[in-house]
Amino acid sequence: MPLSPTFSRKSFSDLPGWGEDDHRAAFAAFRRSAFQAPVKPYRSGSLGVDFNAFAEAYAEARAVSEPNRSAARSFFERHFVPMLVEAEEGAGLVTGFYEPEVEASPVRTERFVVPLLSRPADLVDIDDDNRPTGMDAYLAFARRTDHGPVEYFDRGAIERGALSGQNLEIAWLAEKVDAFFIHVQGAARLKMTDGRLARVTYAAKSGQRFTGPGKTLSDLGEIPLEKVTMQSIRAWFKAHPDRVDEILWRNRSYIFFREAAVDDASLGPIAAAKVPLTPGRSVAVDRLLHTFGTPFHIDAPTLTAFDRKPFRRLMIAQDTGSAITGPARGDLFAGSGDAAGEIAGVVRNAADFYALVPRALIDGARR
Repeated sequence: MPLSPTFSRKSFSDLPGWGEDDHRAAFAAFRRSAFQAPVKPYRSGSLGVDFNAFAEAYAEARAVSEPNRSAARSFFERHFVPMLVEAEEGAGLVTGFYEPEVEASPVRTERFVVPLLSRPADLVDIDDDNRPTGMDAYLAFARRTDHGPVEYFDRGAIERGALSGQNLEIAWLAEKVDAFFIHVQGAARLKMTDGRLARVTYAAKSGQRFTGPGKTLSDLGEIPLEKVTMQSIRAWFKAHPDRVDEILWRNRSYIFFREAAVDDASLGPIAAAKVPLTPGRSVAVDRLLHTFGTPFHIDAPTLTAFDRKPFRRLMIAQDTGSAITGPARGDLFAGSGDAAGEIAGVVRNAADFYALVPRALIDGARR
């Protein structure tokens, strides 16, 4: 598959901030993908970055554990060619995501009344091979019935009790809004009332399209679009507790979770690329277009939330999300806990994306 014309070749000297970045953290994130890749190869994205072209870089990354700053930069310059990714319209866009950390109970109590649910037994994967005639082509999940698959219960139906009595509850939270933002982020650390630190991560979803509360509140004239952040949304919900269900149920998509270990507190949850996310170095991309493991140098000069400097750093594609669509679109992983949430909640900035494409792929195209 040839490279898409979406890519235009550049040199490393063309990348703003390339020389000032410390590439060691990006190398460590890339190395995690290098060990995962032989276990289950990543799917090649439709823009033509062939997963197999990473073989040489992955092999070297597995052999080198902790390069110095100069060696880490040299590694990427030797194995890759930078390509500017053309945005669909205007500039590219970055947003932020994080892993919430909230207090939770293993059992329902007077205070902890909002459940996080595991995947129901009647939820089945749907694709073109088993999709009933007339079912929305967007749906990737459905409910198994004696008469064949049907659309699954949506958020409103589930929160009104459609799955009650099935013992799906993993943990219980005190606030519905906290649970909703865990759904949005797809994972959370749970400070359990019994003293444990637990983690839940994405297992499946009901399948309907995601509708963000920020857009809903903007459309209703409640929050100006330019002022929509996670913080402003939370503040609105706090001021209007009687309207929480009204707004949240407009997002019909519902997320189911599974329990996961917290093996390294410095890293995030294991995401779509099957490696733990690295704060400030892992990025979620459109997995239909891009190939997991691809390094991206991202230049977002108006974004200063991470370290009070213009955001110009190398990131590794290690996650995806239903709202992440388009070639120059990324969701930056900010880390875990409240401080990371303060960063992630305000990120919505124009950005240029430079994909680092394996030299093996470029050299092969010249032959």
